[in-house]
Amino acid sequence: MAKVNEAAAMEIDDPNANISDQINPKFSINVLQLLKSAQMQHGLRHGDYTRYRRYCTARLRRLYKSLKFTHGRGKYTRKSISESTVTEVRFLHVVLYMAERAWSHAMEKRQLPDGPNARQRIYLIGRLRKAVKWADLFSHLCSVKGDSRTSLEAEAYASYMKGNLLFEQDRNWDTALRNFKSARSVYEELGKYGDVENQVLCRERVEELEPSIRYCLHKIGGSNLQASELLQIGEMEGPASDLFKSKLEAVMAEARSQQAASLTEFHWLGNRFPITNAKTRVAILKAQELEKDLHGPSADSVSAEKRLVTFDKVFTAYHEARSCIRSDLASAGSAENVKDDLNGLDKAVSAVLGQRTIERNQLLVSIAKSKLTRRRDDKNEKVTKPEELVRLYDLLLQNTADLSDLVSSGRDRKPEEVTFAEECELKSLAFRAERCFYLARSYSLAGKRSEAYALYCRARSLAENALQKFQAHSKTDQVSIFNRGDDQRVEDFI
Repeated sequence: MAKVNEAAAMEIDDPNANISDQINPKFSINVLQLLKSAQMQHGLRHGDYTRYRRYCTARLRRLYKSLKFTHGRGKYTRKSISESTVTEVRFLHVVLYMAERAWSHAMEKRQLPDGPNARQRIYLIGRLRKAVKWADLFSHLCSVKGDSRTSLEAEAYASYMKGNLLFEQDRNWDTALRNFKSARSVYEELGKYGDVENQVLCRERVEELEPSIRYCLHKIGGSNLQASELLQIGEMEGPASDLFKSKLEAVMAEARSQQAASLTEFHWLGNRFPITNAKTRVAILKAQELEKDLHGPSADSVSAEKRLVTFDKVFTAYHEARSCIRSDLASAGSAENVKDDLNGLDKAVSAVLGQRTIERNQLLVSIAKSKLTRRRDDKNEKVTKPEELVRLYDLLLQNTADLSDLVSSGRDRKPEEVTFAEECELKSLAFRAERCFYLARSYSLAGKRSEAYALYCRARSLAENALQKFQAHSKTDQVSIFNRGDDQRVEDFI
């Protein structure tokens, strides 16, 4: 009889267990996929943390309202979220977006133009602490209310946030390293399972965490990374790499300030101009470092898009240098020697800026030419029209004329400056020939055969004239300022 009662009790226990599971279900959130989708759709595709923070705020407002979890209409009374509060998955979303809002606010402060000052940095670290607090709560709630995968992802997210805080504080590098490695190991395991999209996202997150891990190893002496290697791993994209990039930029700025002490003169076409302003030195040094990526031995392996980004950074650095020079000119007073040096330095920096502008526009021409004969593919990529090349050559002609006028200005010109101006004229001849050729092509495509024929003849005449002058110029012993392959390019054009 006792056995029968025991069996009956067991039969009763099983339904109760099922009922308990139904009353307290395990929630499931694909944390990485949810966050990645929100970040890419609301600003972080372009690094706009302000927009993403505002999205998180709006999302939280909608969640509070839909859950009827508001904090009072009149007097603010904060409601805490605990295990008993989480009766549906949206409560977990509230905690997650609270962490994301605090983190994005910190990253927004980190991306200020001149970097955060001391007060803003304190606020930034405070927001990261808040993000860690909410991430820990999210991890705890998911361990109780979530399924095993959700709990694991939440733990990785909390580890990542802790690593970010320690990374920004510049201390406890070993603890930061452990947190980053913990997050990486979780994403590596999760990347082995699930659908293809989830596996790709996990692998991307692992790659984004790698620079921070290597930097932590570098700081605790576990690796001997050189500055060039740090710059190389700093080229990785993604929100997880942005904090590393800001840290790297601070390190490189400090290194430039130390190196700038040795940069006392700016050499240009046989002239030497003294640099007395420390900010001008740092800006010029930064531009020269970036130019190595454009003209160094590995420049050919860099994609055109990355080279365009590098050109933009070079322009920013040189414009900053010119701004400092002109500020010094305004405060120079009546010191004629100082003014002459500053005017010469301004002219030299402006000329180098003009050269880089021509190089950038030539790169745009090469990109446009590569798309000239291409047909539209499945991606509906825009195909270049001859008119676009004509406009680019108009820009190049204007750039060359401006550069020639700048170099030709002044009374006492050195032989190098005269040679430079002559080469600008030669460059202009080549650009005129190519502009005429693509203008003829445009007329030909429009069905205007007679006009196209006349323009083709004119283009050939201009090209032959340019080639003769290039060949005559190359026979002299003058140093060429521009590319030595220009005469060959004109010959190929003919």
